[in-house]
Amino acid sequence: MQAVNEYIDNVLSGELLACKWVKLACQRHLRDLKRADGVELWFDDDVAAHAIEFFQFLKHSKGEWAGRTLELEPWQQFVTAMIFGWQRIDEDGNQVRRFRTAYIEVPRKNGKTTWAAGLGLYLMDADDEPGAEIYTAATKRDQARISHSEATRMVKSSPFLRRHIKAFKDNLHCELTASKFEPVGRDADSLDGLNVHGAIVDEVHAHKTRDIWDILETATGARRQPLMIGITTAGFNRQSICFELHDYTEKVLEQVIDGDSFFGIIYSIDEDDDWEAPTTWQKANPNWGVSIKADNIRELAERAGQIPSQLNAFLRLRLNVWTQSETKWIDSERWQRCGQSVSEEGLRGRRCYAGLDLSTTTDVSAFVLVFPPEVAEDPYRITCRFWIPEDNMVIRSKRDRVPYDVWVRQGYMQSTPGDVIDYDFILAQIDQDAERYDLQEIAFDRWGATKLQTDMQEQGHEIVQFGQGFASMSGPMKELEKLILSEKIAHGGNPVLTWMAHNLVAREDPAGNIKPDKEKSIEKIDGMVALIMGLDRALRNLTEESVYEERDLRTL
Repeated sequence: MQAVNEYIDNVLSGELLACKWVKLACQRHLRDLKRADGVELWFDDDVAAHAIEFFQFLKHSKGEWAGRTLELEPWQQFVTAMIFGWQRIDEDGNQVRRFRTAYIEVPRKNGKTTWAAGLGLYLMDADDEPGAEIYTAATKRDQARISHSEATRMVKSSPFLRRHIKAFKDNLHCELTASKFEPVGRDADSLDGLNVHGAIVDEVHAHKTRDIWDILETATGARRQPLMIGITTAGFNRQSICFELHDYTEKVLEQVIDGDSFFGIIYSIDEDDDWEAPTTWQKANPNWGVSIKADNIRELAERAGQIPSQLNAFLRLRLNVWTQSETKWIDSERWQRCGQSVSEEGLRGRRCYAGLDLSTTTDVSAFVLVFPPEVAEDPYRITCRFWIPEDNMVIRSKRDRVPYDVWVRQGYMQSTPGDVIDYDFILAQIDQDAERYDLQEIAFDRWGATKLQTDMQEQGHEIVQFGQGFASMSGPMKELEKLILSEKIAHGGNPVLTWMAHNLVAREDPAGNIKPDKEKSIEKIDGMVALIMGLDRALRNLTEESVYEERDLRTL
């Protein structure tokens, strides 16, 4: 246990950078050692060492460590020792594990998936539990398979383990002990009838409800020393099971509540830390210099400083800070730098792609044309069309303090007669633009006006239905951020589009994907939505291979 004791000493002396919660977890262990009586409660060095040494039978299967023995880093040895080393006597007089629940919160890329796979194998194979049922669990079974597949590869690469553990599809099993290890998800046909000895719930922050946690936890009742392990990065939903566990961990570590059977640790930064400082990055990431590379974090931090919508993702995923789910989308100064003039006449005959956001018949509608560069040095050029009903335009301008009437007079927006938008005006403009430019495709929200969609198709326009969720929006929105940052887009200083860019708020999902949030955005963002849709079509037709695959812009 020398490495574990050294880790504790280094954390508490300040030699090893660590946040408040890690220090408190170390202090809790030392405090508990003083109150342990060796009869009802004690720390068993041999049991802790047994769990740590088990990992010597496992090998990495990916990246630069593929084929090498899995050696736990000091922080992983500490947590593993705490979970398995603390023992107690139960009400029947049997020696059992003290902790029934372990909550581990750590930033992305710190090796938690591989470690979790090893913990699952230990619970199945070396925890002295006949008929052990071990499950990796996630919101969807495919997500749970990620860690479980790693466990399967570990078994196949270990001569010792594969002698007695067999793999069949999603099942690992040991006939000698009648034990098994399988992935489960909330989308499984049934989660009834489980008899859980160990459950590893991956990315707890992604669970919108507490259903699967509760199902697994209630299925541990027949076991003498079951263990629920939640491993996750920080989230943003403060009404979730993840934040409940996070909050409980803080209260246990601060001795607000007892929580004697609960182990929790949070690897993050402290409240007053400068998120742009390299020492802060190191403090939050216990695998610093191993799986966490300084150059990569520095690049992500620089991007987060330049693109507001990526700051929350950086804080949450890389520094393990709980954030809000919505953020301002883009920096105003960056957007203004992309205001190079755009000559519509100079674009005549050029290939282009468009996005059409109709909103409602009583509101602003937008049609945005995106012209890909003809040479690498040129920017993407943007030209916009906006429509608003004429009858309520002046009233809305005064009420909303938005100069719709001025924009109409200046030619940046068109008003259509009546109190609703006449879609015939929009169709006529699209036909005119198709004659002037080489209009390839129009991305169209599938919930838009069916009649206009039919009319466009009858006029020979190529229509592509486009969803408004994370799956459709995140890739082109992140690429647009990149183009703005590198000043590779020219929007001509269009004041309506600029206003909408400043209004736009980005919503982030647990995986770091983003999309425009019409509910949270102040005022209208229709033009930006149309721009994102049009850019998507331009990017997808740029090369045969998706630019999103090439640049990995689907997640941060």
